[in-house]
Amino acid sequence: MLISLEHVSSKYGNVLALRDISLEVDEGELVTLIGANGAGKSTTLKVISGIMKPATGRVVYSGQDTVSRSPRQLIEAGIVHVPEGRQVFAHMAVLENLEMGAFLLSDRRLIEERLDLVFRHFPILKSRLQQKAGTLSGGEQSMLAIGRGLMLRPKLLLLDEPLLGLSPRLCQEVLAIIERLHEEKMAILLVEQNAKAALKISDRAYVLETGRTVTSGKASNLLADDEVRKAYLGF
Repeated sequence: MLISLEHVSSKYGNVLALRDISLEVDEGELVTLIGANGAGKSTTLKVISGIMKPATGRVVYSGQDTVSRSPRQLIEAGIVHVPEGRQVFAHMAVLENLEMGAFLLSDRRLIEERLDLVFRHFPILKSRLQQKAGTLSGGEQSMLAIGRGLMLRPKLLLLDEPLLGLSPRLCQEVLAIIERLHEEKMAILLVEQNAKAALKISDRAYVLETGRTVTSGKASNLLADDEVRKAYLGF
């Protein structure tokens, strides 16, 4: 198992955001977290990437407890978090944003190789290298945020709402890129409000509600589950 959360709880001040959550992602899996706003999905990603520490329970990555490791150490170990809202450096060029994603690398040749990898997935970015990131369309910014995350060749990619605010056409483009990364055996934990679209490309999924895991299983089974469909998929 690449990563597992074992009975994890986490707090914002005195407010309990996660309540005894357990989940796991194996090598090469694409797993989705679905649930209403406030269910704890983004908090789960923050705990995994070390931005937040669990109040109780354990996070085990590649066989080791992560509690004593900083976010930087977890990035060095292969966990890359692409946060909600894309959060590109708006006043910096596309190329500068991508190079910021390679901040742990000192070998220029390796950085160029990683840039070529990003351009293979996102050819539009190659034609925008000197353009300010803040002037890109929403879809292009989403691609840039994911591309920046790919610069470190993550073992586990955490994606928080990559489709947020995108048109249906751009949603399909970004989903196709996530599918390609999955086909290349990258482990991905995806948080996405467009639950139907996310489940269609996922191996497994967990449904969160008020900080708890209420059900989990194969994504195809959850797509066919009447209760899940009515509560989270809108059909």
